[in-house]
Amino acid sequence: MALRLNSDPVDLTQALVDMPSESGQEAGLADAVEAALREQTSGFEVVRRGNCVLARTSAGRPRRVLLAGHLDTVPSAGNLPSRRFVDPEHGPALAGLGTVDMKSGCAVFLHLAATLADVGPDVTLIFYDNEEVASDRNGLGHLARDAPQWLQADVAILGEPTAGLIEAGCQGSLRLRVTTSGKRAHAARSWLGDDAIHRLAPVLATLSAHQAREVRIDGCVYRESLSATRIGGGVAGNVIPDEAWVEVNYRFAPDRGQDEAVAYVQGLFEHVPQTRFEVVDAAPGALPGLSHPAAAELVAAAAGRFRAKYGWTDVSRFAAFGVPAVNFGPGDPNLAHTKEEWVPESQIHEVADVLSRYLTAPSW
Repeated sequence: MALRLNSDPVDLTQALVDMPSESGQEAGLADAVEAALREQTSGFEVVRRGNCVLARTSAGRPRRVLLAGHLDTVPSAGNLPSRRFVDPEHGPALAGLGTVDMKSGCAVFLHLAATLADVGPDVTLIFYDNEEVASDRNGLGHLARDAPQWLQADVAILGEPTAGLIEAGCQGSLRLRVTTSGKRAHAARSWLGDDAIHRLAPVLATLSAHQAREVRIDGCVYRESLSATRIGGGVAGNVIPDEAWVEVNYRFAPDRGQDEAVAYVQGLFEHVPQTRFEVVDAAPGALPGLSHPAAAELVAAAAGRFRAKYGWTDVSRFAAFGVPAVNFGPGDPNLAHTKEEWVPESQIHEVADVLSRYLTAPSW
C-alpha cells in the first residue's frame, strides 16, 4: 500500500495501522515508509539500514531536532483492521493495534516531513524496528552502536504515547535477584537444616518498609519504586530448601546512574546473612534536559504542559550521547498493548499542531 504523507494525519495513522508490522515483521511497512519519504519529501537524505528508515536535512542550520518512532507493534489481539468510532467524551476516534503505540506518533512525524515549509532547524527522522522485544534486537540500539552519528541532535523527540503531554526523560530500570542460602534437610527433622525461604523474610520486610524517593529535576518529579516482582524456592514438599530467591524491580530517578542504583539496592540487604546478588537486567535513565534551549522551546510550544516520564523508554539511548530527549505523542499510554487500543483524532491533530508551531517558530 502506498502512503500519502500529505493526507490528514488521522488518515495516515489509519493507513499505517492497517499495515501489520509485529516485531520482526516490519519489512513491508519499512518499504512503504522509505518509498514515501523518497517520493514525497524534498531536502531529505533517505537511508535504509535493515528495517530502519532514516532521513535528514543538511541545510546548515545552527540546531538539529530529531524525531524518532518505532514501526513495530506487539502481536495482534484481534484488533485489526482499524475502525473509526465516536467516543462520548473525546469525539471522533480511531481504534486498532498500534493506534496508541505508536503509529499515530509516526504518522505525525511523516506528515510534518512532507508538509512543513520554512522549518527552522535541521531535522532528522528515525523510524526503527524491534522496539517491543528484547533490547538486543532494538533497531535504535543497533544505530547507537553502529551509526551513532544519526543520533546526534540538539534535542530528540520520541513519539511514544503521552496523551499529548510532554513526558521528559525517563526512569532507570533495574532487576536484581536476591538469593538466600541455607541447608537442606528432611522436613520431619527441620532443626537439622536451615530454611532458605525463611531467610527471605528480612528481604521482604525491607521491601515492605522501603520509602520511595521523590526527586525534582527541571520541574519534573520522579517518584521511585522498589518492589518484589518474582519469588522462587523449594525442592519438594518434604524437604527443607537450601536456596530461595526474590527478584527486585527498582525504578530509579535519572539523577542516579546504573551502578549507583545497583549499589543502593544491594546495600539495603547487607544485613541479611548468606545472601548473594545477580543483576538480571539494567538500563540507565535519562535526565529531562528541559533547560536546554531547544527543549525549552518545545515546552513553550506545548503551552508549558510537561511531566516526568514514569517507566523506561528509548530516550535513554539519546541521553547516553548527551542529547536531551522527551516523549511526546498522541494516545493514552495506559491503553498501549491492550486489545482496546484507541486514540482520539483530536489528540493526533493537537500533537501535529504543537510540533508544527515548534519547528516553524521564528525563534530558530
